[in-house]
Amino acid sequence: MSPQVIKRNRAVNPKSISWTEGEKDAIKARAQELKAEARASKNKAEGERAVLAAISKMPVPYRDIGKRLHAIVKDSVPNLMPKTWYGLPAYANSDGKIVCYFRMNPKPPYNDRYLTFGFSETANLDAGMMWPVAFALTELIAADEARIAALVKKATT
Repeated sequence: MSPQVIKRNRAVNPKSISWTEGEKDAIKARAQELKAEARASKNKAEGERAVLAAISKMPVPYRDIGKRLHAIVKDSVPNLMPKTWYGLPAYANSDGKIVCYFRMNPKPPYNDRYLTFGFSETANLDAGMMWPVAFALTELIAADEARIAALVKKATT
């Protein structure tokens, strides 16, 4: 829905558009992220703390996968900036645009049943008319780690 439609609907009936608690939390998280970015532009240490805090909130089996993904991304392309994006662990290129992210939130509105590792539209992964931009993970084996590392490198070239 466009902002104009939402504004018009709220003017007629303020309760016509309501956000779920999860959506409200994501909006608040994004607002805090934007404030933090304004205060400490390109502060890698602050971004790393935020990413690790987001990973620590994941359920136990996925928390370990999240920590490993964080290490893979950092080792693959050290110049990516760790930061959160709508509360999700994410990694941005030098102009601040998100390249990749991951998510595991079993609570509404997401109701995730597995960890998702994905790439944004700024990732250089285009291949023909269709290509994957997100992967579901329930485990992380050496072959998957190598594939993720290769994809992250390709996404930033």
